[in-house]
Amino acid sequence: MLRPQAVTDRIKTGADREIIRTYPYRSAAPSTLWGELVAGAQSDIFLAGYTNYFFWTQQPHFNDTLREKSAAGCRIRVLLGDPECQTTRDRETIEAVALTVSTRIRMTLDEVARLGPLENLEVRFSAAEDAVNHVSLSTFRFDNDALVTPHLARLVGHDSPLLHLRRAGTGGMFDRFAESSEELWSRGQPI
Repeated sequence: MLRPQAVTDRIKTGADREIIRTYPYRSAAPSTLWGELVAGAQSDIFLAGYTNYFFWTQQPHFNDTLREKSAAGCRIRVLLGDPECQTTRDRETIEAVALTVSTRIRMTLDEVARLGPLENLEVRFSAAEDAVNHVSLSTFRFDNDALVTPHLARLVGHDSPLLHLRRAGTGGMFDRFAESSEELWSRGQPI
């Protein structure tokens, strides 16, 4: 046999070939992975989590990195939930944690303000009608890599699973998540 079943069963041949790795918790992904993906991005960094705050708490000198990326021509987009919207208040009740959703969003806004004006930086709040969808899915893109967190019921992002995807072709998992985040971005409100 040219392709024994044991080998065939272990080779990614379908849509799953875009799945590089899965983690049972976002917090289980090594911080070096996040840093490597940010550092390796040349054309596009898209942080489409509802709060995004953990980048500044877990990645050393993150604002310096974003400044360097922007100066090199990398497009940087940050999509946040509105800290004042009803979806945010509802999610705070659901999560019931001390570091509230609105506080985490404000932490990100403070860090973005410290960046000062950057030529290739855009920041938006997701539209009110999209907030309920945005709060349940975080998609972080770095060129052709993405880290995706589908949020589970009452869990905060770091306790939800994480998928590391790499674009391998048109219409795969990477594109499906990318299209979803682009749709949210297209209706977002500039800050």
